Amino acid sequence: LEGVTTASTFVLDQPRCVFDEFGDAVIWLVVALDQAASTFDNSAEPATNETAFQSFPSPVRAYMTLNATLASYPCPKPAGDITVLRVGSETSCAEDETRPSCNGPLPGPGPYRVKFLALEGSVPVAETAWSAPITLRTAKSPSSIPTAGSGHSAGMIAITTILSILFAILLAALVAMCVFWGSESCGSSAFSKPDSVSVRRYNTHHVYDQPAARL
Repeated sequence: LEGVTTASTFVLDQPRCVFDEFGDAVIWLVVALDQAASTFDNSAEPATNETAFQSFPSPVRAYMTLNATLASYPCPKPAGDITVLRVGSETSCAEDETRPSCNGPLPGPGPYRVKFLALEGSVPVAETAWSAPITLRTAKSPSSIPTAGSGHSAGMIAITTILSILFAILLAALVAMCVFWGSESCGSSAFSKPDSVSVRRYNTHHVYDQPAARL
């Protein structure tokens, strides 16, 4: 089983062609903390306080959810059937204690282990092996995310300041030339054809923002 994870959910393969010998069984998914998987008691009753999602992960260390009959997992798979389960997708019942088997969002990154357990009545008759540990994604702390432009604004200000100073110096030099050569040589022709003074074009560097497994 390979997991595709989010911050509060993960995806599992459905147990197709696994419990075919137990046509009357109800198949449950057991979700446990990694360290609690080895001590889970298969005789624990689903949909009770002992295995309620609302008490997970403390004091309940493993909860039972997504109960289904074998008819929900036909073998072989009909064409076009969706063959995955998303664990943690129900938000409406997450705090509803009348629904202890809620498939609610997982409370933390884990790691977790899961297995399918087939019950006939309250009697466990078959199970899969526990999965490998599943760790969910975690959100980055806002303080660890660089703000756009925070490192570049100082540089842009410095470039703008330098260009402004250069322009002021150039303008002052041009005025000084006009005064030195007299008003006649500073007529309209001096400004229409400033051949004697070449102004370099400064191109600033534009800094672009970097753009920013199923079981």
